Amino acid sequence: MRILISNSSDEPIYTQIFNQIKDQIIRGELDASEQLPSIRGLAKDLQISVITTKRAYEELEREGFVETIPGKGSYVAPQNRELIREQRLRIIESSLVDVVREGKLMGLDYKEIEEMLRILYEEE
Repeated sequence: MRILISNSSDEPIYTQIFNQIKDQIIRGELDASEQLPSIRGLAKDLQISVITTKRAYEELEREGFVETIPGKGSYVAPQNRELIREQRLRIIESSLVDVVREGKLMGLDYKEIEEMLRILYEEE
């Protein structure tokens, strides 16, 4: 699991951790039942407060992304496949909105953006 903390971000550190773990779960980079680092271990690795890490894990558990078993640790919760698909579609949609905005700012028309997308899609 990879987490990068930005001290220059306006986003609180616990939110940065929450968002990055959640995104890794949604993208399938963390599998159901996979154990997360301990709260203390992650805090030590990131050189942050245990309280900050605990808050991020609590938020993940509250939203159903993580299950915590006292004395054993925190694990990625099994996810509803349809819910994950919808969340992934929202990520793609958000990225496409950014592309459309940038394209319009540059004066690109729909056909030019479509062509770029087609080329990139075929390269992958």
